[in-house]
Amino acid sequence: MKLLIASLLASVTLTAAQAADIVATGDLGLVVERADGSLLLVDRSDRAAIGRIEGLGDLSHASLVYSPDERFAYVFGRDGGLSKVDIVEQAVVARVIQAGNSIGGAISDDGALVAVSNYDPGGVRIFDADTLEMVADIPTGSKTIGLVDAPGRRFVFTMWDSGETWIADLSGDTPEIKKIPDMGANPYDALITSDGRTYITGLFGEDGMTALDLWQDAPEPIRVLPGYGRGAEELPVYKMPHLEGWALAGGEFVLPAVKHHQVLWVDATTLQETGRTETYGQPVFAMARPDGRHVWVNFAHPLNDTIQVIDTLTKQVVHEFKPGPAVLHMEFSPRGNEVWVSVRDAGKVMIYDTASFEKLGEIDAASPSGIFFTARAHRTGL
Repeated sequence: MKLLIASLLASVTLTAAQAADIVATGDLGLVVERADGSLLLVDRSDRAAIGRIEGLGDLSHASLVYSPDERFAYVFGRDGGLSKVDIVEQAVVARVIQAGNSIGGAISDDGALVAVSNYDPGGVRIFDADTLEMVADIPTGSKTIGLVDAPGRRFVFTMWDSGETWIADLSGDTPEIKKIPDMGANPYDALITSDGRTYITGLFGEDGMTALDLWQDAPEPIRVLPGYGRGAEELPVYKMPHLEGWALAGGEFVLPAVKHHQVLWVDATTLQETGRTETYGQPVFAMARPDGRHVWVNFAHPLNDTIQVIDTLTKQVVHEFKPGPAVLHMEFSPRGNEVWVSVRDAGKVMIYDTASFEKLGEIDAASPSGIFFTARAHRTGL
C-alpha cells in the first residue's frame, strides 16, 4: 500500500510539474513594433506585455495570421519576408525572403498553407505552413492586393494594374485558377465575409466598389456604390483605407470612403446604399464591435489623433476622443468588451472599455501599429 501511495504521489507531482509548463494562448496577442522589426507579446487578461520577439525585418506595413491551434503566427513583412513565430517559445522558428516587396497574406482554412501577395515581383506565392517550403508560385504580372482565404482551401486576390480578381483552388495536386476580369480601375484592398460568400474590393481609380458572390460557380462582378463621390470635391489621400478592418453591423456593411470624409453604409444582402455618415477625417479603419452595436473609426494623417464611435441604429457619431498622435490600428477583444488602440507616436497601446469609453490601461511599445489577438485564428478572412 505504501508503494502504491508513493507511486500515486509521484504521478501527481509529475502531472503538476508538466502543467506548470503549459501555456494557454487564447488570451494572447501580438503587437507589431514597426520601428524595431519586433513583435510585442501581450496578455489580454493581465493587460500587459509578457515578451518581445525580434529579428523580423521591415515591419513598416506588416500583418500576420495564426495557425489553428493559436501557437504559431505567420508574419508578412514589407521586405518580402515570411516569418513563422512560436508565441509559446517566443522565438522565430523559420524565415524566408520570398519577394522584394510584400503586402500581406492569408492562411488556408485547414491551416496547411500560407499565401503571400506581392508588389515586387507581383503575384502570389504559397508555402507549406509547417516548413515554409514553397509549394506554388502564381505570377500575375501585376501588384497583387486583397488576398484572403476562402472555404475549400482557396485563396482570392486582386490585381492593382489589370483590375482582375483570381480565385486559386489549392484543394488538388496543382492550383486551379479562375480569373474574373472587369473588377474596376486600380483595386486597392478587399474583404471577405465571415461565411466566405461575399468578396468586396475597393477601387482607387474610380468611385465605387465591386463585389463577387463566391457561392456562384462563375462569379460575375457586381458594382457597389458606383459614383458615390460624384459632384463632391475630392480630397488628397494621405493613407489608403483598409477594407480588412471592415464592419458588418446589423445587416449592413460600413465601408470607408476614398477621397471623402465619410463612411458608407450598404445593405449586406442587396448591396444597395443605405446611408452615409460624415466623419472627422478620411477613414482608414471602420471596425464594428463584435456585437455590431457600434462602429469605431480612425483617420489618416494629419487627422490621425482621433477616434469616432458611430451608433449603428442612428448612423450618428456618439463619441469622439483623442488617444494621442498617430492612431494606427484598433483590435477588439473577442466578445467586444475592450478595444486596444495602437498610438504610434506616443509609443503606447491604450486599452478602453467599449461601453463606458473609460481608459483601462496602457502598455509601452516601440512605434506600435497592427494589433492581432489569437482569436483571429478562427475567423475567415483575418
